[in-house]
This record gives sequence, structure tokens and C-alpha cells, in this order.
Amino acid sequence: MQFDDDADLDTSEVQDVRGSRVPGGRATIGGGIVGIIALILGLLFGVGPEQLGLTSGDSDPAATASTQAQVNQACRTGSDANTREDCRIVAVVNSVQDYWRAEFTRRQGRYTDARTVMFTGRVGTACGTATSAVGPFYCPGDRQVYLDLGFFGDLRTKFGSSGGPFAQAYVVAHEYGHHVQNLMGTLQRAQDGQQGANSNAVKVELQADCYAGVWAHHATTTPDETTGRPLLTRLTPEDIQDGLDAAAAVGDDRIQEKFQGRVTPETWTHGSAAQRRQWFYNGYTTGDMARCNTFG
Repeated sequence: MQFDDDADLDTSEVQDVRGSRVPGGRATIGGGIVGIIALILGLLFGVGPEQLGLTSGDSDPAATASTQAQVNQACRTGSDANTREDCRIVAVVNSVQDYWRAEFTRRQGRYTDARTVMFTGRVGTACGTATSAVGPFYCPGDRQVYLDLGFFGDLRTKFGSSGGPFAQAYVVAHEYGHHVQNLMGTLQRAQDGQQGANSNAVKVELQADCYAGVWAHHATTTPDETTGRPLLTRLTPEDIQDGLDAAAAVGDDRIQEKFQGRVTPETWTHGSAAQRRQWFYNGYTTGDMARCNTFG
């Protein structure tokens, strides 16, 4: 996975609140075994902590001058993205949104940008106050993606993913898949409170996996708006395998087997390992969001 060394990164698409304290509210989900239970319940790579009954809190996390300035200073070019993890996230966000802006325009639609908020510990959102234990998520209330970079270590150590830079890119692209669903009006199908292998919750998550694959298909040919050249210049078969491996690692069946010792499809909210791999790969091989109809 390689970015154009000379490309300029747009740090305005990422808000860095790492190290900031969240005023007001309290997180009802903590770390340790409670956090693991939260993951089993299904927010991992999910939508809004309100699904798990998190309390309301400060919905406008404020970046401290020092942390935001550090990202603005450090993450200037594609070369920085090739050497720093936080800069890589900035570059992936830029690339993903470059693609979806172009795709919505091609379809005579209008794409609205969404920021990624990088945090540590806990964060206030329009969906409630969340801790790192819930994993990456998208909040439709404020149209932002929330991500604790420490999750990528958990992806390897707790969930057995091979990891790698593109595994991180897959996670980010999946969350932006939820943003696309929100803009298209399909995300609300997951809000019916149902669980199970055939639930709308699972279908929404699998579609977001497929949309992540669609971006990956086009990533190395999507021109950056400032340079006219693709921001992401190289994806290898090994990169795609890392993405597929990450998708499988967070399948409901894998998580349930690992943390509760049995598989209960009636409580699934994200789909099996095989399904998550299949839909990401389907998006990647076709490059067509119309082929991501998991509701059909």
C-alpha cells in the first residue's frame, strides 16, 4: 500500500482529540470484560453507540491545540502517510472521500463530507458518550466517524487479524460505507432493533463491507482533487488479503466462538466471517456499488 509521496494531505477531514478529556456525561461501557461483551453485542465496525444504550454526553469533542496542530504539522504529504499511522488514516480518509464525491457526482447526486475523529479513551458524540471498547463506529447524528488508533493493535492481538496498513484502510472505508448509506437513506434500516443472521442490521453491515471493497477497486485510479493524480498509487494482492483477513476476523461467528465459546446466529448484528469476506471481495472485484444490494 503506497501513497503518492508528493501529494498534499487534507487534514481538515480529520479531527484529532487524542488525549482530550470529555466533559460531562459518562460512558456506560468500559474496558475489560465489559468492553468485550460490548463487542460481542455487535457495535464493532458499527453505527452509533446509542445501539448499546450509551449515555448522552458532550456531542462536540474539542481538539486541543497541541494534538490538532501535531497532525496538521506532521501530516502534510503522501510521504508522511507512508511513514506515520495517523497520517495514513488522514490519507485513507482523503482517498475514500475523493472516490465517493466523484461517484455521487457521476450519479447526479451530492456527497457531503464526513470527518473522522481520532480519540483515546472516550469521546462525546451526537450518539452518546463512547469508550474505546466499542471499536470504530459511525454516528449518523453528527455524520462523523470515530476511531481510536489503539483498536488496530486489538485487531491483531484480540481478534487474530494479520493486520497491516490495508487492514486499517478497510476499517476506515467500512465506516465511510455507513456514511454513504446514511446519505442514501438506507442506514435507517438497521435501526429496527432486530438481530439475527437475516436481520437488517447484518445486511447494513455487509453492504458497508461491500462499499469498502468498491472504494478499494477504484482507489488507485481515483484522482486527487488537488493534484489530478491518484493519492493511493499501489495496492498489492497482499494488501487486499489483509483487508479480507480483517473482515473475517470481525465476523460475528469468529467473535462469539472466541469470547463466549459458542456461536449464536440469532444474535448476529454484523454477519459471519465468510459473509464479510464475500461482500468486501464482491465490492472489490466488481467496483460497482449497484452490486452491493445485500437486501435483495
